[in-house]
Amino acid sequence: MERKPLFQKWKTGLGKTRTGLLARLFASKDGINEAFYEELEEALILADAGAGVTERLLDELQAVIKEQKISDRAGARKALAGLIAKAVTTQKPFSADTGEAVVLIVGVNGVGKTTSIGKLANSYREQGRKIMLAAADTFRAAAAEQLGEWAKRADVAMVRHNEGADPAAVVFDAIASYKAKGCDLLLCDTAGRLHNKANLMNELGKIRRVIARELPDTPCETLLVLDAVTGQNAVAQARAFAEVCQLDGVILTKLDGTAKGGVVISICETLKVPVRFVGVGEGIDDLQPFNAELFAEALLGNDAD
Repeated sequence: MERKPLFQKWKTGLGKTRTGLLARLFASKDGINEAFYEELEEALILADAGAGVTERLLDELQAVIKEQKISDRAGARKALAGLIAKAVTTQKPFSADTGEAVVLIVGVNGVGKTTSIGKLANSYREQGRKIMLAAADTFRAAAAEQLGEWAKRADVAMVRHNEGADPAAVVFDAIASYKAKGCDLLLCDTAGRLHNKANLMNELGKIRRVIARELPDTPCETLLVLDAVTGQNAVAQARAFAEVCQLDGVILTKLDGTAKGGVVISICETLKVPVRFVGVGEGIDDLQPFNAELFAEALLGNDAD
């Protein structure tokens, strides 16, 4: 997708954040004064960037403004966009983009986990990849049925067992089918019950051991699905999952449904893991690979683009 249409998708997706204080602040013709910094601090906190992140961004922005002798808010917006993009940029490539990979998808129920897997499967299939889904959330009633509907919609293969089955056994069988069908990407749904961390830790540990044994040369990454609408609660949720398993990245859903787009910055800085995908709409193609520059521009309402 070309940059212009993609930017519009991001801009629309972050519309609720952009129509708030941030947009009004940078649209003002007033100069850069103490009131500007106070309003910017309030706007970033209300956008759920978090107090610590906001303080650091303001300190860095003041230093850049002083060094570059920036006198108008358009210049300040450009400088802040650069700082935000830097804060959410990762240099680590995502394994699924560079070759064969296994991706474990974790997250509590209700955050859009199964929907995200379906949209990922569809996106990678359209890129010419051969996908296998493992319905390893055997705890929640109808989880496999829901994933099965997405498998049909995305036209990809899926392995499932009955409710209550051993999730690691589902993954084992999915790997066997993955090999037999010549697939190159395995996406595994997992149970989202976080209230019993010991059970979840044991379950995920067993699944990873099966993957390491059966696909020893295939990289395996764990992506956590979070609901952007919950703001800083999403960060707390992520901390809880980080105690249970190694997190390699985040999928942030429903970014289009919240004025709290700044939570992306908070997640990257607090957890030290990259945001890999964001949901910017309801459509099957609205789960977009995360782009730091487009995110920063859309967040701050850079209407010049």
